[in-house]
Amino acid sequence: VQLQASGGGSVQPGGSLRLSCAASESIFRINAMGWYRQAPGQQRELVASFTTGGRTNYADSVKGRFTISGDIAKATVYLQMNSLKPEDTAVYYCNLVPSVSAYWGQGTQVTVSS
Repeated sequence: VQLQASGGGSVQPGGSLRLSCAASESIFRINAMGWYRQAPGQQRELVASFTTGGRTNYADSVKGRFTISGDIAKATVYLQMNSLKPEDTAVYYCNLVPSVSAYWGQGTQVTVSS
């Protein structure tokens, strides 16, 4: 099973992007899903997550700008990113929370630059 992210691209500061993620196969008993990102030379970090109960959580760096949504039963998740900043530049991945190493896909590149 892989979780494939898409929707990345290059935008100017202040722009918006919407990322999508879907599983290549059915995944059962998911409690939470999330979006992670990894910038060059940095560790992968969890930036947003949501649970089957509808609870969402965001890293301080994206709070108020990013919105996570999706359907855990279908293992699909979205990330609406507004007011993008250069420091948001990274490869974005989706996975379960906690992450499952076998589920990492290739990610989608987001570049914010003027």
